[in-house]
Amino acid sequence: MHVPLWAWAAFIGALLGLLTIDLLAHRKAHVIGFREAAWWSLLWVSLGLGFAGVIWAWQGPGAAGEYTAAWLLEKSLSVDNLFVFALIFSYFKVPREYQHRVLFYGVLGALVLRFIFIAAGVALLEQFSFIIYIFGAFLIYTAVKMLRNSGVEMDPGQSRAVTLLRRVMPVTDQYQGQHFVLRRAGKLVATPLLAVLVAIETADVLFAFDSVPAALGVTDRTFLIYTSNALAILGLRSLFFLLAGLMERFHHLATGLAFILAFIGVKMLLTDVWHMPIALSLGVIAVALAVSVVWSLLTEPPAEDAAEKPAPAEDAAEKPAPAADSAPAPADDQADQREVAAPGGGLPGGRPR
Repeated sequence: MHVPLWAWAAFIGALLGLLTIDLLAHRKAHVIGFREAAWWSLLWVSLGLGFAGVIWAWQGPGAAGEYTAAWLLEKSLSVDNLFVFALIFSYFKVPREYQHRVLFYGVLGALVLRFIFIAAGVALLEQFSFIIYIFGAFLIYTAVKMLRNSGVEMDPGQSRAVTLLRRVMPVTDQYQGQHFVLRRAGKLVATPLLAVLVAIETADVLFAFDSVPAALGVTDRTFLIYTSNALAILGLRSLFFLLAGLMERFHHLATGLAFILAFIGVKMLLTDVWHMPIALSLGVIAVALAVSVVWSLLTEPPAEDAAEKPAPAEDAAEKPAPAADSAPAPADDQADQREVAAPGGGLPGGRPR
């Protein structure tokens, strides 16, 4: 599939335009309600599926099917990632009105990181065709870990990126509006919101290790992989607010995602034996996702699973943000807290229950 430079330029330009519109629409800090999140989710889903029509008219039904399968795959994997976002927001006790700004810049960074990962993955496949078997085996391994519920457990406050930030810059004790960085006494200091952004970006790097190889199992066309990833990622923010408080209901989603990853892994391992029709791949992904969602809605989550889920974003926002990593200081002592914490401490929050 030859993609001229003008097509890349047009897509990137449209992407930047959509991001600008989104940023201007949410330039003031406010809580994203269900109705607003639903309208934005509908917009992003319509754009994602509508672009499949553009691919169909331009490159034919085969390319459109590959794009749609990759988009649906990334969208389904993104839903599972929302649990990690809820965990990060709960850990740092991010006020609800600031969460959209963090996710916006998190998505902006994800778009850049995904392009790098995708370009590297395609280049590896072109130079070393056997890499596809490594990707396939990795996806099956990931699927087994998901089924065993032994996937990567992330402690947002102890991630290496956040630890490095604390060493490089002082961090204020409290949130300072929507600011990520401030200048105090002639020196730059970070706010806890920057630490949250670093944690979000770190999580996306981990997500890319699953989603990019999975997308490469659907198609090896760089343009289709990136456009499907980008348009799926754009809807993450509105989807997060739309599903806030309901995410724990999708307790069988991990099983469906594990099946999808294992299916694509097997498909990659059988590349030289059988070329699976894209319609079959798309159908299996759609059916597995639908079954896992319906199964979740029709059954109650186990009590132990419900207790382990991170608190919804709105519940976390209602809790007062302590001034340090440890337990909140008494009211008489809080007035003596320093405004700027030394590197390595001073972030609000604690481990969620």
